[in-house]
Amino acid sequence: MAFWDSLWRGRAAQFDSGSAATNSIELTKRHPSVSLTKQGAATGNLRVNLSWRMRTSDIEGRSKQSGRLLRNPLKLFQPDVVQAHTQGVVNVDLDLGCLYELTDGSKGVVQPLGGFFGSINEAPYVKLSGDDRFGSPSGETIYVNLDHRESIKRLLFFAYIYDQTPAFDRTHAHVTLYPSNGPRVEIELDERAPQARSCAVFSMENVKGELIVRREVKFVYGFQAELDRLYGWGLQWGRGYKNRV
Repeated sequence: MAFWDSLWRGRAAQFDSGSAATNSIELTKRHPSVSLTKQGAATGNLRVNLSWRMRTSDIEGRSKQSGRLLRNPLKLFQPDVVQAHTQGVVNVDLDLGCLYELTDGSKGVVQPLGGFFGSINEAPYVKLSGDDRFGSPSGETIYVNLDHRESIKRLLFFAYIYDQTPAFDRTHAHVTLYPSNGPRVEIELDERAPQARSCAVFSMENVKGELIVRREVKFVYGFQAELDRLYGWGLQWGRGYKNRV
């Protein structure tokens, strides 16, 4: 096992159970859920951030990088450029969205596509801060007003590739939850799904007054309508577009 692999695995194991040093919890298949209420993190504005960077495939990266790193060790800290089969560099536009269902029965979506940016102080108490189309370090962020948690029945946060180029397997993507109190929660989109265009990342459900966050990380080949069917939201969907930049 390579030194870097062991270092990374050690860090992941530390996140599984939470760490005072890092003040974070990683949701994994073995430990898929956490109670925000029990963490003292069920009030104030919850910030949910999606960030990503591009990479080559693991096969290409591990077979070709070792020789280059010996010649130029600084390349270890440079992100890889993704090459498409025939189109040069792939620019993946990942979007962060949220399906919501409130306790009064109202349902809907907050997402860049269609300009459904939501509201933080009024229903649905979920608001998208903006649309990052270029994978900037800040990524995309959705805020949830947990002071109105009694009005929220369930939320489903998802990521999708707007330009319809399936490239989740070429993207280092992760979602981080930043509560107003308590440790942050990390979720890696680390499974390989080369043809997937959408991913249900995590759900948040109000269970008898307790807010439970559960890791989903379920990739699908379609878009929001397929996620809707998978989780039984019951919305009607139509084709949407973004304005050109």
